Amino acid sequence: MNAPVRKLPLGELLVSKGLLSEDQLRITLFEQRRSGVPLGKLMVSLGFVSEGILRDALSENLGQVSVDLSKILADTQAIKLVPKDVAKRHMLLPVSLDTERNKLTLAMSNPNNLVALDQVRILLKDKYELETLLAAESDLVHAIDQYYGFELSIDGILNEIETGVIDYASLQHAEAEYNQPVVRLIDALLADACTRGASDIHFEPESSFVRIRYRIDGVLRQIRALHKTYWPAMVVRLKVMSNMNIAETRSPQDGRISLTLAGRPLDFRVAAQPTTWGENIVLRILDRQKGLVKLDKLGLSKENLYLLQLMIARPEGIILVTGPTGSGKTTTLYSILSSVNTEAVNIMTLEDPVEYPIPMLRQTSVNEAAKMDFVNGIRSMMRQDPDIILLGEIRDRDTADMAFRAAMTGHQVYSTLHTNSAIGSIPRLLDIGVLPDVLAGNIIGIIAQRLARKLCPLCREPYEPDAFERRLLGIAPEGESITLYRASGCPKCDHQGYKGRLTVMEVLKMSAELDELIARHATRLEIKKAAEAQGFRPMADDACRHVLDGLTSLAEISRVIDLTDRVV
Repeated sequence: MNAPVRKLPLGELLVSKGLLSEDQLRITLFEQRRSGVPLGKLMVSLGFVSEGILRDALSENLGQVSVDLSKILADTQAIKLVPKDVAKRHMLLPVSLDTERNKLTLAMSNPNNLVALDQVRILLKDKYELETLLAAESDLVHAIDQYYGFELSIDGILNEIETGVIDYASLQHAEAEYNQPVVRLIDALLADACTRGASDIHFEPESSFVRIRYRIDGVLRQIRALHKTYWPAMVVRLKVMSNMNIAETRSPQDGRISLTLAGRPLDFRVAAQPTTWGENIVLRILDRQKGLVKLDKLGLSKENLYLLQLMIARPEGIILVTGPTGSGKTTTLYSILSSVNTEAVNIMTLEDPVEYPIPMLRQTSVNEAAKMDFVNGIRSMMRQDPDIILLGEIRDRDTADMAFRAAMTGHQVYSTLHTNSAIGSIPRLLDIGVLPDVLAGNIIGIIAQRLARKLCPLCREPYEPDAFERRLLGIAPEGESITLYRASGCPKCDHQGYKGRLTVMEVLKMSAELDELIARHATRLEIKKAAEAQGFRPMADDACRHVLDGLTSLAEISRVIDLTDRVV
């Protein structure tokens, strides 16, 4: 009789597959003995493996089918069968219901949890046979909040502040026992903003009320207006959370908050600014999961992705990413660095401040108090034997000189610049004071980008473009029938017509001819004509590609990109 196959422990399995090193396993086991946290959770938190890799390894070890919850749509009929408190307590989500075969499929973080399965069977009165799928825990937390709705009662907390009547519905979600309603109000607003996918939260005091706005998909949206009497206590709470001086109300202050919401770590960059009616506070939400996107998931065209990969392959020189604030420059840079981040290279960054911690990268924040500005920071980094250097921004001549000096001494340098287009970066660098001879031959390429909102796929409305729209898109006025889409609005997209964003990009890869034009101080028009002759396509072309693919609308593209040059 054959002996049963011995299942390897999780750590050994990952080591045997080359997904984890012996040293990393040793560190994880040491941390587990100290903290008692499950091994898989520790591996993810230490940055040794991703949740997807862990899920697939557990799936193989347990002989269980795994599921990526971000790529499936759960059945609402299945959701109704299991209450939210049971789903949260046992970390499970009903994903599908087969009434013909009386089978309910559950996604679980631990499919071997017999207590959870027994409780679901009791709830269902054994009407359905249970089938289990393995899912990542943070995916489950996010999916449970998404499908069951967000129940922290902001209205209940406000009513409690006004009347003194305790809102027990919101209290049951608090981790501690009863605490101050203002504390829970701020927590509820931060959680609500993250649930809605906001990138910024604005607290704006007026003469008689406080306006609260979220920036969702790049557009500000007013969410609530609270009475002015709430604001002093809210300011103190936000300042305490972000380690600001609560006694200082006349000077701008900066701070940072780190929390765990929906099962994943989130950071908030906080800025307080004195205004006529009190301190204006803005929180930038730094979500590591959203900030770290694979290069092939950025939505680039095949041509732009190929050009970008060619540029990354160059061993020395500067690659610039340009665009206005909030155009996704940091996300693009981190995607590029993640694609080249291996044990064979030393990547060092100098940022203002560090937004997303990435394993293996040596990341440093600019600190004026410690005399660590961009110039001194680059100078010290050059003594750390780097292969690749990321500078948060080139903003003056001294920083630009140091960046180009690093590029000329055999380093690959990445940085950002505030210009409107890729070709517009050349005159901007000349204006800063970089010499044409230094620019020529040291720039690998320039990326310019914007973010445009994606149409909601459930409610987008088809229509036939008119002659003017055809001209904007570069289509013959009287040709084949073409269908475009415009925004409509439904509950899934909060009646906005848009959900999520996509990247609109132009990639200028430098060549010997372009370097020659820059060296002899050619005009922008000459550089543009030479670039287009080599195949350069402006951002408007990429934007129109997204419109023709039905991913966004012409109205949205016109909002973020100048299309007037296409009107002839």
